[in-house]
Amino acid sequence: MKKILMVLTSHDKLGNTGAKTGFWLEEFAAPYYVFKDAGAVITLASPLGGQPPLDPKSDDPASQTEATHRFRADPAAQAHLANTLKLSDVSAQDFDAVFYPGGHGPLWDLAEDVLSIQLIETMLAAGKPVATVCHAPGVLRHPKGADGQSVVFGKSVTGFTNSEEAAVGLTDVVPFLVEDMLQHNGGLYSKGADWLPYVVTDGLLISGQNPASSEPAAKALLQALV
Repeated sequence: MKKILMVLTSHDKLGNTGAKTGFWLEEFAAPYYVFKDAGAVITLASPLGGQPPLDPKSDDPASQTEATHRFRADPAAQAHLANTLKLSDVSAQDFDAVFYPGGHGPLWDLAEDVLSIQLIETMLAAGKPVATVCHAPGVLRHPKGADGQSVVFGKSVTGFTNSEEAAVGLTDVVPFLVEDMLQHNGGLYSKGADWLPYVVTDGLLISGQNPASSEPAAKALLQALV
């Protein structure tokens, strides 16, 4: 049985807007069930542990999917999510892969979190895949490879597009734009149409563009573990 670590944000403030943010429900629920249905052992972690903050907009009726409905009817999964481990209490050596769901929250905490940076560097150095979706490719901002270069340098990657960020009106709120950061770090950034599924795999790095990409990104991670 493959052991997969899912790392969620603990950050709930949307910049200085006074609004709330956190993780995006679909980007957690869809991969969670892809992994669960494949028989993987799933461990959940976050910087602060406990219940990660849910982006309230991801609870809107328009944002619901088969996976989110399944989660809402699954008390065991809800209890699992409410009791994430602290990131400081997990070790890369205990897992075969790591998956980062998005939502805007990771741009503030996980992108700058020393333990998350070390986790990604250690996983990749050990030949273990790292998957991120939507805003979560922001966690690749600081990790470096053995050569001292960004882990995305020369790698094909995707992530939430500048046009998608503009569409949700948060271009001037987020601490950085995922598309710009990936390009600045030397990533070979590409994208599909806004809001449609688009996933890129390059070696151990798997990235998805937006919420619709969460399930195919999770499936790509499973494929990388075969």
